[in-house]
Amino acid sequence: RHGGGGVMSERISRRDVFRTGAAAGVAAALTGAGAGQAAAAEAPSQSGADDDTLTLVNGKIHTMDANNSVVGTVAIRDGRFVSVGNAANPGPGGKVVNLRGRTVVPGIIDNHNHIVLMGNRPGHHTPLENAYSIADIQQIYAARAAAIPAGAWITTIGGFHINHFVAPDETPRFPTLAELDEAVPGNPVYISQSFAGPSATNSVGKAFFESLGIPVGDDGSIAGGFGASPTGRATLALRQTLLNFEERKRGAVDAMAYGLSLGVTTHLDQGAFQATGTPSDGAAHEDNFTMHLPFLSLSEEGRLDARLRINFLHMESDQATPELVERLKNAFPFFGGDLVRTGGIGEFIAQGTGPTSPFLAAARRVAEAGWRAEVHSLSTTDFQQEIQAFETVNTEFPITDLRWVVAHVPFITEEYVNRLKALGGGLSLTGWRYLAGSPAQNGPPFRMIVDNGINVGMSSDGMQIAPMNPWIHMYYATTGRNARGVLINDGQQITRTEVLRLYTADNGWFLREEDDLGTIEVGKLADLVVLNEDYFTVPDDRLRQIRSVLTVVGGRIVHNTGEVG
Repeated sequence: RHGGGGVMSERISRRDVFRTGAAAGVAAALTGAGAGQAAAAEAPSQSGADDDTLTLVNGKIHTMDANNSVVGTVAIRDGRFVSVGNAANPGPGGKVVNLRGRTVVPGIIDNHNHIVLMGNRPGHHTPLENAYSIADIQQIYAARAAAIPAGAWITTIGGFHINHFVAPDETPRFPTLAELDEAVPGNPVYISQSFAGPSATNSVGKAFFESLGIPVGDDGSIAGGFGASPTGRATLALRQTLLNFEERKRGAVDAMAYGLSLGVTTHLDQGAFQATGTPSDGAAHEDNFTMHLPFLSLSEEGRLDARLRINFLHMESDQATPELVERLKNAFPFFGGDLVRTGGIGEFIAQGTGPTSPFLAAARRVAEAGWRAEVHSLSTTDFQQEIQAFETVNTEFPITDLRWVVAHVPFITEEYVNRLKALGGGLSLTGWRYLAGSPAQNGPPFRMIVDNGINVGMSSDGMQIAPMNPWIHMYYATTGRNARGVLINDGQQITRTEVLRLYTADNGWFLREEDDLGTIEVGKLADLVVLNEDYFTVPDDRLRQIRSVLTVVGGRIVHNTGEVG
């Protein structure tokens, strides 16, 4: 087995082991076995293994397979689905979970986020992306304070915008010092928006920052901005004061647990800007060479409960790209086990994309080494420069089988979608405009891209400028509305089934693991999520409130609210 090992664990394909079961699944589909049928696709029984079987019954299990089959029962053994249908034999001694009619979906795959940065935050990082009022913030922080040591720091660095802290007819604002004191009088608090603030604190935090000469307003406000701003100095002070290896491991556990509570079972991390150890470091800065170690340590200890895929970010201005050269010589792509595995180069391969940038040289090196590349596009022109460079490189070192990706793409045109598709590439889409977008700053063009047929998947880009919560991104993709309720992406909405597929079945392509992840089918890794509400029928506004009541990764229950069993 390799499901519980660390990054050095040997990768052993089990496709042949389950070939008979997969064939049974195909046969069931061809004969109409599925929703409303009693048949179930099953893998061959393994003698003596029944005691390890986990069976979920009486559910509305959306497999997201090619037929969008909905079944009532699944059985899991040895980390894989061994039976998917409306009847299954739990086996003597196996665990049975009665879903009581709950909706089940495959484990959510986030193909582009920054979970490693989130895990390395100073203090007890507490996401506020799901707060819709100042009272919500107070309640979230009070609950957090009750669960951590007395006097411990409560921090929220990135992943939210003050737009959703108050009603649409009110002026967006941070909670005041007095409001934070009311919620957590005994714990210092630090709330910092996006990469570089602005920020806010309470009385205990104000005393700490002012003792270091960092100015704080009477209302708890801390001025933001890139460079040596008060926010930059405050964030650096917390990193220097609070972080050590054990705290980073605790933060990694918290980050993964938060994702699991939302149903996110696989994260493709996209790296960080290299930290300088100065106030100029923002929320997206860390040490690229050590920041994964807490997660790897947890994996070796058997305490990593979600899957982590690691991209390596390189943002060099030197045309020789010396760090990238060394990375390509001394690391391996797609190396590891089912829990932790390396990925490609991204979400930056170089500093900038224009004529003076080493972007083309970097792309050439990545292609020659046979690695996957991922880049991001936020402007009206950068995707053109990137895809043109991809085309140039492809004439020297073919990339059509390497699955190169452009992420975000709020302004991409269908011409360039077609040009990327011709290169075998794909697009990673995110709803980050939800937080602070407008009719002029909207996108991406979901409808055009999904209809085009290019390889496409969904991501969060959390937790700096965007939330991690996938249900918020699904809300935005299906409604086109931002956090203030304003319709900003009209005409580009997609359906709930389409966006869920982008977050599950279609995201396997981005990991090169479509044969193992993304759907609930016999032989695949057993990742699934039992939802608190029916995603397919709840009103639009309730989409953002979808949560997991039970999350399973590799056949292990890793999140459980006790609502099913």
